[in-house]
Amino acid sequence: MALHVPKAPGFAQMLKDGAKHFSGLEEAVYRNIQACKELAQTTRTAYGPNGMNKMVINHVEKLFVTNDAATILRELEVQHPAAKMIVMASHMQEQEVGDGTNFVLVFAGALLELAEELLRIGLSVSEAISIFPDSGNFNVDNIRVCKILGSGIHSSSVLHGMVFKKETEGDVTSVKDAKIAVYSCPFDGMITETKGTVLIKTAEELMNFSKGEENLMDAQVKAIAGTGANVIVTGGKVADMALHYANKYNIMLVRLNSKWDLRRLCKTVGATALPRLTPPVLEEMGHCDSVYLSEVGDTQVIVFKHEKDDGAISTIVLRGSTDNLMDDIERAVDDGVNTFKVLTRDKRLVPGGGATEIELAKQITSYGETCPGLEQYAIKKFAEAFEAIPRALAENSGVKANEVISKLYAVHQEGNKSVGLDIEAEVPAVKDMLEAGILDTYLGKYWAIKLATNAAVTVLRVDQIIMAKPAGGPKPPSGKKDWDDDQND
Repeated sequence: MALHVPKAPGFAQMLKDGAKHFSGLEEAVYRNIQACKELAQTTRTAYGPNGMNKMVINHVEKLFVTNDAATILRELEVQHPAAKMIVMASHMQEQEVGDGTNFVLVFAGALLELAEELLRIGLSVSEAISIFPDSGNFNVDNIRVCKILGSGIHSSSVLHGMVFKKETEGDVTSVKDAKIAVYSCPFDGMITETKGTVLIKTAEELMNFSKGEENLMDAQVKAIAGTGANVIVTGGKVADMALHYANKYNIMLVRLNSKWDLRRLCKTVGATALPRLTPPVLEEMGHCDSVYLSEVGDTQVIVFKHEKDDGAISTIVLRGSTDNLMDDIERAVDDGVNTFKVLTRDKRLVPGGGATEIELAKQITSYGETCPGLEQYAIKKFAEAFEAIPRALAENSGVKANEVISKLYAVHQEGNKSVGLDIEAEVPAVKDMLEAGILDTYLGKYWAIKLATNAAVTVLRVDQIIMAKPAGGPKPPSGKKDWDDDQND
């Protein structure tokens, strides 16, 4: 009979065997801070125009070469619970603004690093965090990106309408003044909902049965053509017989497999997707100036084009020599579109290049000097954290960060609030960001500072880590999440 070994008294005796428990500054707080600092350090070298690229190979062995922090974090699948809080803050920045994710990471890492200094000199956690603060209708989905391999970036173009990497199903490849009927069902004969059996005794009955099916399909396509529709877009398969009659009545036939593409096309041309092959009424048909099959490089594309600029959706056709390059350009386009969306909500802009951060640091430091008590240390460290942004820009540009920051402080003390780092100079230099046209959105900065500060405070408030024993049994599959979601097809 095995002896029962009693557990040591304390918190551990309340947990199951195999559970882990960490508490206090050394075990919990400093460990969490260290994990977040390591994460921030990883993406810090990718910050700014001169940031380095990261090569990331995700769980399905897909290669990413990028300096976009949102993409890096999404593919890394960070597991540490404290670092996950910082990652969630950057994801919130991506959803709220669409850009500035690396700013959140760098700033949150700097806040935690300086908070650690305060904790090590004897301040309590509550004293260390005492300073930390607790119009538009533009839809980014209206800007589509179509990536076509070949040529160069300068061959990219913008088109009012939609572009699909598809070929037409029938013989008609170009239509002017297109009237478009959109169907979410297959372009095929109607199938009964219940199974039936047909008993055929003679060859003549067999011929009549086939002829009846042909006549029905002929009547359906003829009725659609009779409404004036000269383009049919279907979301399902195309039967050979239906294709024959579409060619007979000179109708262009396009097949889109993705229901999302079908919805966007309906929005672009003003059509309604019909669930059955019934003749559309005038209000259900869409209109487009031209629909045609074209060849870009060696890729066949179908273009739904509006001549006027007032279409609901536009497409940016990206060209590039490699898939990785086009993926990176697509992320840059996405950032630009999101910036435009932010500007429709708030048109205010602030100087870039570290000018805003240095001015904030200067003014917060001045405020901290007027505050009595221990909270002035937290205020000054909070101000010092803003230096991490121009410091990262300087280091990534290959110049001495300390020299740049001292020059920035000197110029800002003279009242030049819009002066930031000149990343094009080979030596530490500064210049006016307003004159250079280097600006950041006010909302982007506001949300980045707010989210980074909240994430840092959340990490610092954790003084105990309790990890239950992992459950037994087989592990769940680690494949792609939402594998049946074709939103990104």
